[in-house]
Amino acid sequence: MGLSTASVYPQKAESAFQFAAELGYDGIELMVWAEAVSQDAKAVRALIEKYDMPVQAVHAPCLLISQRVWGTDPVRRLDKAVEMARSVGATTVVVHPPFRWQRPYARGFAEQVARLEDTTGIIVAVENMFPMRADRLFGRKERSIERMGKRGGLPGPGVSAFAPGYDPTTQPHRHFTLDLSHTSTAGMDALELADRMGAGLVHVHLADGRGAYVDEHLIPGHGTQPCAELCQRLGSSGFAGQVVLEVNTQNARTRVERASMLAEALAFARQHLG
Repeated sequence: MGLSTASVYPQKAESAFQFAAELGYDGIELMVWAEAVSQDAKAVRALIEKYDMPVQAVHAPCLLISQRVWGTDPVRRLDKAVEMARSVGATTVVVHPPFRWQRPYARGFAEQVARLEDTTGIIVAVENMFPMRADRLFGRKERSIERMGKRGGLPGPGVSAFAPGYDPTTQPHRHFTLDLSHTSTAGMDALELADRMGAGLVHVHLADGRGAYVDEHLIPGHGTQPCAELCQRLGSSGFAGQVVLEVNTQNARTRVERASMLAEALAFARQHLG
């Protein structure tokens, strides 16, 4: 059972290592973003040693807010994420599908993922995503999707920002990350998606959602996603991959409250994974 450093945001990566060690997690998923420590393999190795807490996976900088981390070239960013994983002893890199406007990256993405796996031995697990409301994607909060559609823009309740889409199983990737908060936002059947991923499912972001158009990352059991059912399937099938709690604790008012949320998430996972 791993803990994503994103789960302690807005606190820093070291806070995730502290909580993971105190609460009995088995490891860390390192989200690479604007925080300098998350980009520095030497600093991360120091945290691994300080807390005796391994990094199981590295999440490549794929978010809109991290588009300039390690430079502006997304091809180079994915290469750097794999370099980081090798440097800190992680076995897996989690990566989102390319954004639609990253055309050269998108054209060569599947080949790059396969090449990195073949040459480094690191698993590159492509994550399922979700449609994004155009007003959030482009910052046009005052303009509705319907008005955009009438003016020749992007109609409908949401638009895929990803190429060729937000379901990575449409592409010939070997390995996948299943995120249950993302299936909630996308209105997808998480268990059906897990079946399509098949033996390629090697990494799970365990979280929950209630079908909102925003990515909620609730504590598992607090939403409508089949978190318990998925864990039971994984536990009974001899799943040998990684399960990482990637939950939102931003509303925690105190350290004790945040610790309680992370402990509840871990207890849920262990109970249902068996």
